[in-house]
Amino acid sequence: MTDVMKRRLALWPLGILLVLIGLLLTGGGGWLALLGGSLYYLPTGLVCLLSGLLICRGNRLGLWLYLIVIAATLIWALAEVGLQFWLLLPRLGGPLVLGLYMMTPWVRHAFGPERTRAEQSGKARPRSRAVAAAAVALVLIGGAALTLHWGTGAAQSSDPLAPQAATNWSDYAGNKAGQRFSPASQITPSNVGRLKVAWTYRTGDLPKDPRQPQMFEATPLQIGDTLYLCTGHNIVIALDADTGKERWRHDPRVDAKGVYTLACRGVAYHQAADPAIKACRSRILVGTIDGRMIALDAQTGQRCQDFGRNGEISLHVGLGSVKPGVQFVTSPPTIMGNIAVVGGFVLDNMGVGNPSGVVRAFDVGSGRELWSWDAGRHDPNALLKPGETYVHGSPNAWSLFSADEKLGLVYIPTGNPSPDHFGGHRSADMDRYGSSVVALDIATGKLRWSFQTVHHDLWDYDVASQPVLVDMPLNGRTVPALVQATKQGEIFLLDRRTGRSLAPVEERPVPQGHVPGERYSPTQPVSLAFPSLVPPPLREADMWGATPVDQLWCRIAFRRLNYAGRFTPPSLDNGLIFPGNNGIMNWGSVAVDAERQLMIVPTSYMPLTLKLIPRKEAPATGEIVLDGRGAISPMSGTPYAVRTERPFVSPIGLPCNAPPWGRLTAIDLRTRQILWQRPLGTTADHAPLRIPVPGVFNQGGAMVTRGGVAFIGAAMDNYLRAFDLKSGRELWKGRLPAGGQALPMSYVSPRTGKQYVVIAAGGHAFMHTTIGDYVVAYSLQD
Repeated sequence: MTDVMKRRLALWPLGILLVLIGLLLTGGGGWLALLGGSLYYLPTGLVCLLSGLLICRGNRLGLWLYLIVIAATLIWALAEVGLQFWLLLPRLGGPLVLGLYMMTPWVRHAFGPERTRAEQSGKARPRSRAVAAAAVALVLIGGAALTLHWGTGAAQSSDPLAPQAATNWSDYAGNKAGQRFSPASQITPSNVGRLKVAWTYRTGDLPKDPRQPQMFEATPLQIGDTLYLCTGHNIVIALDADTGKERWRHDPRVDAKGVYTLACRGVAYHQAADPAIKACRSRILVGTIDGRMIALDAQTGQRCQDFGRNGEISLHVGLGSVKPGVQFVTSPPTIMGNIAVVGGFVLDNMGVGNPSGVVRAFDVGSGRELWSWDAGRHDPNALLKPGETYVHGSPNAWSLFSADEKLGLVYIPTGNPSPDHFGGHRSADMDRYGSSVVALDIATGKLRWSFQTVHHDLWDYDVASQPVLVDMPLNGRTVPALVQATKQGEIFLLDRRTGRSLAPVEERPVPQGHVPGERYSPTQPVSLAFPSLVPPPLREADMWGATPVDQLWCRIAFRRLNYAGRFTPPSLDNGLIFPGNNGIMNWGSVAVDAERQLMIVPTSYMPLTLKLIPRKEAPATGEIVLDGRGAISPMSGTPYAVRTERPFVSPIGLPCNAPPWGRLTAIDLRTRQILWQRPLGTTADHAPLRIPVPGVFNQGGAMVTRGGVAFIGAAMDNYLRAFDLKSGRELWKGRLPAGGQALPMSYVSPRTGKQYVVIAAGGHAFMHTTIGDYVVAYSLQD
C-alpha cells in the first residue's frame, strides 16, 4: 500500500463522520424547511456532505469548505441568539471542536505535502497554530467569564457568635401567613460561609416498590427543643432540635395500595389554651395517604384518644366509594384556634367520577366535623342529606392554606374540576371557584370572597402555591395584602380583606379551540402587579440541544406541534403546553421578608406535550397507561382520554427549550420592581461530563431569614444554597446526600442559642434526583 493510500485511509473516519453529519442535517434541514423553519440546516448539511466526500478523497478543499461552514454558523448563531454563552454553545461547540481537530498536525499530514506558497515559506504552520490558539482562547475566556459572572463568593467572618433569643417554626411555612421567614439572625452574609453539618438523621422510610414514586418533601416544625416531621408513609417523628436524636416515632401503617405518589409535606401543631387539659394538651395532626387524620400527643407520640376513634378520623366520609390512591392528603391541615381545616389531593385526569374536592373543618380536640365547603355545590356549605355525597369531580384543594387570625379567614388555593383537560361537562357551579383563591370564615366556612386566576381551566393550571399574606405599603398607607403566585406565571396582589385586586388585572383574549363538545373562555386574567415572570412565547430559535443534530430534532418537533402560547387549547393534534402542569410556580410558592419588603420567587420553565385521544381510540382499561415517555390518562365520562409527555425533550433526554430552566428572582415590594435575578442550580448532577449548565427545574421553595440570607434546595442538583438577599450573590452551598426537594426551615435552639438550618433530603422520583431518607441540619462552625 502506497503512502498516499495510507494517508487517504487515515482521513476516512473524519470524512465519513462529516458525510453522516451532512446526511442528517440535509434530511432534517429539508424537513424543517418544508415546515417553514430555519433555512440554515439544509445548505449546511449539503456543504458538510460535500466536504466529507472531498476529505475521503484526500482533497484539501474539503477542509476549506468546512471552515466556510464554521464561519457561516458563527454568523447565523450570533444573529439568532446574540452573545448568550449557553445558547451559542450547542450551535458552535461541535463545529468548533471538529474544526480544531482538522487543524491538528496528524490531519494536516494526512493530506500530504503542503503545496501553497505560504506553506512552502513556512508561514502556514504558525497561522494554523494561531487559529487553533485563538479558538481555544475563545472557549477558555467564555468559560472564565461564566465562572466570574455566576461564581460563588462566600464571605468569611471570624466574628464571635452571639447567642440569640429562641425562635419557633410552628407552621409549615414558619407562620400562618405562609411567609417562609425566620426571625433568626445569627447567620448572616458575612459568616454563612462557615456553615457545616451539625447533625444528620435518617428516617428509614425508603421506597419499597420502584413502581411507586416516593418524595420526601416534608418541612419539619420546631416547637421549643423538638422537631416534628412526617415521611412518605406518614410516619411521624420527633427529634431533638440540637442533636437530631429521635425522641419518638409513630407509624400509622398506611395502606399505600394504588397510591401514585407517596408524599407528606408536613404536620400541624396545636397547643390547648385551657390549662385544665392534661392529656394531649399539645398535639400533632397529620393527614395520611389512605384518607385519615390522626392526632398524636406531641410529648409522647401516643394517639390522642379523645380525637375521633382511637385518635383518628376518616376523611373519606361523604365522598362515596373511593378507589385506593385516587383521593388522599399530602399537605398539613391549617389550624386556627381549635379548628383544623384540611383539603385533599385528587388524582388528575381519572374521570368525572373522581371524589369531591371538598374542604372541611374539624374540632382539634374531638375530631368532630364543624363545616364543609364543596366548590361544586350551588350552596357550598349545604349539609349532606342521608345517603348523599359531596359533588364528584369538584375543584379540590391539595396544596397549603394560609390564615389571618385577626380577620378570622382561612385562604384556600383551589384546583380545577376533574378531569383537567376537558371541561365540556362542567356546570357553572363547577367552574365558579376552579383555579382560584378563596377566603372562608374560619368559624362557619362561609365564603367571604373569591378570585379566579384561570377561567374554565383546561391546562391543569390549578393554584398550587400557598397564598402569602403581607402588610404592604401602598399609596402612603399600609394595606393587608395577599400575594398569589400561579402556575401560569402570574402573581396577583389582592386585598386579603375583600379579594379586590390592588393592582390592575387585564382580561386578554386567548386562542380558541375546536374540540367537539368543549367550550372556551374568550379571555384570561393577566396581572400587572409585578414585573412579569411569564416567559415570552416559544420560537423555533429557542430550541436547544447538546449538538446541532438534536437541536435540529427539537426544531422539527416544535414546528410539528400545535402551539399558540401559554393558553394553547388542548386538541386532537399533538400540542405544546408551556409552562405545562408543573407550572412556573408550584407548591414552593414565594418567600417574603416583610421587614425588608422583599419577595423571593423560585421559577421553573419546562414545557410538555399533550394530545386528546377520541374515546374509541383510547385504552379501555380505565387506568393510567404508560406510553413511551408519556402516559395516557382515561378522563372517564368524557369523549376523550389524554396523552401527556413531560417534559418536552430531545431523543437524548435534554430539554428542547433553551436554558435557564429555573431562576431565583428578588422583587422589591415597595417599588414592585425586580431587584435581582439569577439562574438556580446547575445540570452538573445529570449532564454528561458534569457540564454545569446554569438554571434547572426546581421544586420546594425558598426560605429567608432576618440575617439577610435566602436558603433554597429545590434544584435538580443535590445542594442547599445560600444567597445574599441584597445582591443575589451565591454565598455558600452545602452538598446534600440526596435531592433537597423540600422547603428548608431555620430556628434558634432554646438550649444553646445556636441557629440551625434544616432541610429534608429525600429526592424526587419525577425529577430523577438522588432518593434518600435524610434530614440534614447545618449550623455555624464554632
